[in-house]
Amino acid sequence: MDVKIEESWKSLLSDEFEKRYFIELTDFVRNEYKTHKIYPPAKLIFNAFDQCPFNQLKVVILGQDPYHGPGQAHGLCFSVNDGIEFPPSLRNIFKELKNDTGKEIPLSGNLTNWARQGVLLLNATLTVRANLAGSHQNKGWEQFTDAVIHKVNEQNP
Repeated sequence: MDVKIEESWKSLLSDEFEKRYFIELTDFVRNEYKTHKIYPPAKLIFNAFDQCPFNQLKVVILGQDPYHGPGQAHGLCFSVNDGIEFPPSLRNIFKELKNDTGKEIPLSGNLTNWARQGVLLLNATLTVRANLAGSHQNKGWEQFTDAVIHKVNEQNP
């Protein structure tokens, strides 16, 4: 299967893309996009990988599933697009960073810069229905993201 994902990840994960669960998962996700409002936009499902190539990986941060409100999710866990109010989880992250480092809370919740510095901002599930947290759990995403973590541990301890 030809998955649109950054080349270093594509090479590392190519065997996963041929597995039955992944083929069933992609069928499910395609149908969901046809019949419901799904986040993030389809072209951003693998944004975490696209922004953080495997050879630049330094840290993995795991979230549960994408934010499920309009304009929030863009394929990086805990990150929201510029101009979007911070969800409680992101607000808490920024509060902890301020407490730990003294740095002021940023004006934007967009963490793309973190990803470009080697932080893989990965959710356990990479898609979600609008306004329905957890709606794409147990559909195959967790198996995929578990495989990602396994490969990272194997190849980049």
